[in-house]
Amino acid sequence: MRHFFSYLIPLSVLLWSVVTATSDYYEQLNLKPLPQSNLLASFNFRSNTSLSQFEAHNFRYFPRSLGQILQHVGTRELHLRFSLGRWDAESWGARPWDGTKEGGTGVELWAWLEAETDEEADRKWLSLTNALSGLFCASLNFIDETRTTRPVMSFQPEGNHPNSTLENMQLLHGVLPREVVCTENLTPFLKLLPCKGKAGISTLLDGHKLFDASWQSMAIDIRPVCPSGEECVLQIEQAIDMVLDIERSKRPRDNPIPRPAPGHDLKCNSSKPYHSGDTCFPTDFIEGQDWALDQVFGKAIKGACPLTDPNIPPICIQVPHSRDIFTTSGSTEIKNPNGLARCYQVPSDDDFAFILPFMTREGEHAATANEIVEPETPLLYAERSFTGHGYERGGVRTILTNPSPDTEVEFVYMESLPWFMRIYLHTLKTHIEGQSRSSQDVIEEIYYRPALDRVRGTQLELRMRIPPASTVFLTYDFEKSILRYTEYPPDANRGFDVAAAVITILPSNSPNAPIERQKTSNLRTTTLLLSLPTPDFSMPYNVIIFTSTAIALAFGGLYNILIRRFVGADEAPKVNVGGLKGRIMAGIMKLVKKVKGAKGKTE
Repeated sequence: MRHFFSYLIPLSVLLWSVVTATSDYYEQLNLKPLPQSNLLASFNFRSNTSLSQFEAHNFRYFPRSLGQILQHVGTRELHLRFSLGRWDAESWGARPWDGTKEGGTGVELWAWLEAETDEEADRKWLSLTNALSGLFCASLNFIDETRTTRPVMSFQPEGNHPNSTLENMQLLHGVLPREVVCTENLTPFLKLLPCKGKAGISTLLDGHKLFDASWQSMAIDIRPVCPSGEECVLQIEQAIDMVLDIERSKRPRDNPIPRPAPGHDLKCNSSKPYHSGDTCFPTDFIEGQDWALDQVFGKAIKGACPLTDPNIPPICIQVPHSRDIFTTSGSTEIKNPNGLARCYQVPSDDDFAFILPFMTREGEHAATANEIVEPETPLLYAERSFTGHGYERGGVRTILTNPSPDTEVEFVYMESLPWFMRIYLHTLKTHIEGQSRSSQDVIEEIYYRPALDRVRGTQLELRMRIPPASTVFLTYDFEKSILRYTEYPPDANRGFDVAAAVITILPSNSPNAPIERQKTSNLRTTTLLLSLPTPDFSMPYNVIIFTSTAIALAFGGLYNILIRRFVGADEAPKVNVGGLKGRIMAGIMKLVKKVKGAKGKTE
């Protein structure tokens, strides 16, 4: 029955999507407990403004600071991602929002710009990245031509664009895998919201909790939407997804340093034969979860945002109906008919919080002790790593696994590589584990744009199809380039970050395919760390020090000779000894006379 519902949004939210398409603003928080004492928290904020009001510079819920940037550079659709951490697909299951609101580690940006030529699109892209860099306190201005690509198969417009506009729209994509996402990026994000973190679910967004998460992603999507029979609107959707470690999040802020728990607080598996008073085997979270909203986020929700749509509950949680939840007074509970989720209406003026108590697995509750909804199996597993050794050549190996026993997966695999990774396309090979199929049976289409030194990077897009219950190994070799010493970062020995691969799973054409197969989904691999030949930076330092010393000695002597005046001894003025030096000499002479006089008397 779960196949008829979205992974993250309950059925009630899907029914409310018709209302939200025309409403001006709504927000919602979706919570989903995950295995191993983890919690997925997904914040979603959506604002709409009509295109006529937007073109007339009448901003209501749409942020003016961002709207003026879009109008200045002619941006028709924009997607911005800030991501940190790694999504554990084997333990947590499918990604939230089917991966459509997820980006690679660091900062990722792609947009459709209205431009007639490539040169005009490049100029607008440069203006867009510089403006967004100042707005979000990020290093987006470092997305230059070497980090910019023009995807052909991986991205498609999500908004409703007229045919006349599509002809002049150009897609540009850039990524900064080295960018460190921090609180400076969260503050501008909150300022774009109508309630600006002062009321509603945005009051739970705290930098200490968000950036302490095991995985977190911030997304901004701007696209035009044209409901049937209504005026087109420009929609901005902001989303924050994070996976919190419940035990670590419950740690008090005034004592955040982790310390070993006392012996009487340890959760031990007493069924082990070696269990004793001084021997403990961890239960690995099999005892269940118990937490409160204000414990995990550090505070309660400060009422509902007065600007949000009152018909949409601001907070939902995906747990079975048999799971006990205690809420504060004044809230209204709405249970989903599927029996796997419930939502709450928050009082407008009072704080809201709830508690998930510990549920015993013994007695009458033993049969209904399931506390979490079983995570769904992802459509595809992906892993990527480097192969080889040395500083001259290397290789990349990507492992793609289709877990479905009866359905094949078709997707587009895209890599944006730096120019100093010169790949050998003739070494591109695919191998299906346990089968002897050639690469032509797996790779259906290839788009390759080679790199130019210090001008652009390598762009590789592959349209692939993996049979059911199969694992495909995708490998290729590359050569490492030697950079100029001015092109190395300050921490050159750390290595260079290589952007994550973007995988776009295409919808199935089969009419009998399940609902999750009938829509586009995305996933990203982890970033890679590339080691390049690094020069000895101490040698230029030694040369600089030696040269500076030689110049200082030569210049000092020459300068002294040039400005000093040489005269004869008889022409020099007489030195006045009546000063401090004369008084010191006179004192010394008196002391010598006294010593001589004392010796004479003694004799």
